[in-house]
Amino acid sequence: MNSIKIAPSILSADFAKLGAEIAEIERSGADWLHVDVMDGHFVPNITFGAPVLQAVAPHTGLFVDVHLMIENPENYIADFVKAGAHMITVHAEACVHLHRVIHLIKEHGVKAGVALNPATPISAIEEVLDDLDMVLVMTVNPGFGGQAFIPRMVDKVKQLRDWANAKGHTAFHIEVDGGISATTAKLVVDAGADVLVAGSAIFGAPDRAKAIQSIRDSLN
Repeated sequence: MNSIKIAPSILSADFAKLGAEIAEIERSGADWLHVDVMDGHFVPNITFGAPVLQAVAPHTGLFVDVHLMIENPENYIADFVKAGAHMITVHAEACVHLHRVIHLIKEHGVKAGVALNPATPISAIEEVLDDLDMVLVMTVNPGFGGQAFIPRMVDKVKQLRDWANAKGHTAFHIEVDGGISATTAKLVVDAGADVLVAGSAIFGAPDRAKAIQSIRDSLN
């Protein structure tokens, strides 16, 4: 399995000092920067668009992981790539032509991921699994930070990892997002996840470096 990546979500950051917040988590040992984009239609919340990413991306060396929780994501891929995304993840539930959208992402020179809501089975991505760099398993219903982890998603992660291994996807990332902390991280990693998105568990902590290290320590 790939080494475990910690991806703090800026959804939980202080937007009045977003640049400083990102710089702090980078110094504190984060691996990726998770960018949650919400449109108020696909999910019941609105966050920000490509201009915010474009403002901060040049000031970090972190891998920029953009999670599009939006309708018609194909209309915005070029904007987010230009803004600095290294990976773009779209929701299977939001794409009528998922295969086309995945290949549109790749044509723009970045990695492609697909997210699955808690009620969406992994069979929804069976026909595109060979095209993916990552699958994001939502461990809460998307839309808001700070939600409680859904324990049943641990089995979903394990099923996905077993499935990916059976098909020979040795570099296949499984990301989990929602309720991830030092308490839940080991559950999903043991099941096969290798990218952990954490928002309030990191940005809500007074010592971000300690928060990130506590998640790593919990995996041992």
